[in-house]
Amino acid sequence: MNIVFLDVKTIGEDIDLSVFDTLGRVTRYPFSLPAEVPERIADADVIIVNKIPVNESTVGSAAGLKLVCVTATGTDNLDKDYLDARGIAWRNVEGYSTESVAQHTFAMLFYLLEKLRYYDDYVKQDRYTNDTVFTHFEEVFCELHNKTWGIIGLGNIGRRVADIAGAFGSQVIYASPSGQAPQDGYRQVSLDDLYSLSDIISVHAPLNRHTQNLIGKDAFTNMKRNCIFLNLGRGPIVVEQDLCNALEDGLIRAAGLDVLCEEPMSPQNPLRRIKDSRKLLITPHVGWASIESRTRLMDIIYRQVKEFFNL
Repeated sequence: MNIVFLDVKTIGEDIDLSVFDTLGRVTRYPFSLPAEVPERIADADVIIVNKIPVNESTVGSAAGLKLVCVTATGTDNLDKDYLDARGIAWRNVEGYSTESVAQHTFAMLFYLLEKLRYYDDYVKQDRYTNDTVFTHFEEVFCELHNKTWGIIGLGNIGRRVADIAGAFGSQVIYASPSGQAPQDGYRQVSLDDLYSLSDIISVHAPLNRHTQNLIGKDAFTNMKRNCIFLNLGRGPIVVEQDLCNALEDGLIRAAGLDVLCEEPMSPQNPLRRIKDSRKLLITPHVGWASIESRTRLMDIIYRQVKEFFNL
């Protein structure tokens, strides 16, 4: 069997992939441009990709290709109709990053909620040294207890965040952009009600026709002025210019983003001009990427290949 990793650096160099060598000949490329793919997979049986487009132009000449494995949950990069017409199977991975993304959600929240950058700087700039009072109240923060947490997208990650928020004493509500039936044990509301009622809003929805540009000017205008907004779903769910305006105009208190419309970040992204860490925190799409999550991901991919070929 010939296995080709086309963008192995997206998994991380600290993950041991040697187990794949037991399945056959393995070729690993750090990154691949679409134009490089046809030559690199000419005699591949299996390709393992993250973001690379998989369509007729990239894999059309791979006569022996049997399986495409995506090292992610999202499959927007796959032309599934073309793969089906060719009889090429594909696999993605769900549920591997639930704990990691849920944890990162709260890491981002507490950074913003408790103004941690400010207080860290306050001490490290020696402003606390020989201060007149044992504590410092310059930046006010509040408890999660009895606050309303609104979740957009109640899948595996959304439910995990809901359960943790509940453990802090938050009142959890959620909205389904696609209009799915209510889930037992969780309070479903309309999107408008979620915007107006929530002290914290976190997005954990996939990108689809229901969520593209879902959260823009009208949504931010409807939110509480003390709302902390978190997006850990997909970047294009949010209209970034409208979010930038909302932060600069004080329509919401702060935002934390682990996803952007264009990744890596575009020089034209309007959010680049917001430097106040009390208003905006952006992390480079790392919420999914704990060592445990990435190890779990590749263990699942390995089993998918074995099961497909009955090894």
